[in-house]
Amino acid sequence: MQLYMHIILDPPSNPTQTPEADHGYQGNEFFKSGNYLKAAALYTQAIKLDPSNHTLYRNEAKSRHFEYWKDIGYMYIHNRAAAFLHLVKLNKALADAETAITLNPVWEKGYFRKGCVLEAMERYDDALAAFQIALQHNPQSSEVSKKIKRLTKLAKDKKRVQEVETMRSNIDMAKHLDELKSELSEIYGADESWKEIFSFVVETMETAVKSWHETSKVDGRVYFVLDKEKTETDKYAPVVNIDKAFESPHTHSSCFEFLRQYAVDSYSHAACLVAPKSIISYPQVWKGQGSRKWKHGQDDGFFVQFESPFSRKLWFVPSSTEKGQILCSDPVVLDISVHEVLPRLFKFGR
Repeated sequence: MQLYMHIILDPPSNPTQTPEADHGYQGNEFFKSGNYLKAAALYTQAIKLDPSNHTLYRNEAKSRHFEYWKDIGYMYIHNRAAAFLHLVKLNKALADAETAITLNPVWEKGYFRKGCVLEAMERYDDALAAFQIALQHNPQSSEVSKKIKRLTKLAKDKKRVQEVETMRSNIDMAKHLDELKSELSEIYGADESWKEIFSFVVETMETAVKSWHETSKVDGRVYFVLDKEKTETDKYAPVVNIDKAFESPHTHSSCFEFLRQYAVDSYSHAACLVAPKSIISYPQVWKGQGSRKWKHGQDDGFFVQFESPFSRKLWFVPSSTEKGQILCSDPVVLDISVHEVLPRLFKFGR
């Protein structure tokens, strides 16, 4: 929180020394020494004694010092707002800043103080509006101009942080899989089982994205849609770990052969592979040349490969860090004939 200690106002010399002036000057001295609590208490005493305080003096025109104080009484309110700001009593600081503006609507520093308080509250749009009014009353103020520049960036950054958080929490992979949805619907026709397979792919991808957002990683696994009637569930699980599959051509080939047989023996209808880019030593499909050249940058992320007897699809989900948060971008559709992570698991049209 950036605070501006130097904008503390000393009332002009009063030909008649008054208690309120004495309290005000003492408050300023305590403020400058960093004793903001004592400063606030002294400003409060000065405000209570100030004849221009309309809440205490209903008949202001009759006050002996009114003409003197009506032009400077708001300074104590302003200074107390500064003290409250340092004490992080933000609601009280804001109330004082708004009172100072009411007492002197054309005074730049009242709006400046309000802007500083709103900035501390992280109400950046409101703070920016207050600083812009301050600039209208003093267009030459470099300090206000700097604040506006700073707040414009802070407001933009805060908005983006909120957008990133919304994207992290509102994960909807289905909207990116329309092509797969249409293809499955056409292949299976009146057979409603395609909906189960489509939901399986969506759920697998969304679970992977959520895991990546929370832990910055996903486990290398293959998920299977098992036959509800034929699969011996005591022998075949719906998930197979493949974290060692990509260490070498040999482990890759062995894993592929195992998975292909597993799909047959478990009577699986479809499968989804999820593999983080970081664990793949072979095949590094993003290092291809010529027609196999990778066109999707060097971002970290993970692959999702869908396998079924009638359809194969491949996506890469890029990841980056934005505003201190891990964020997965929209899945990128890859040409599976060029970038497949594993060869075909199901015999076509089985």
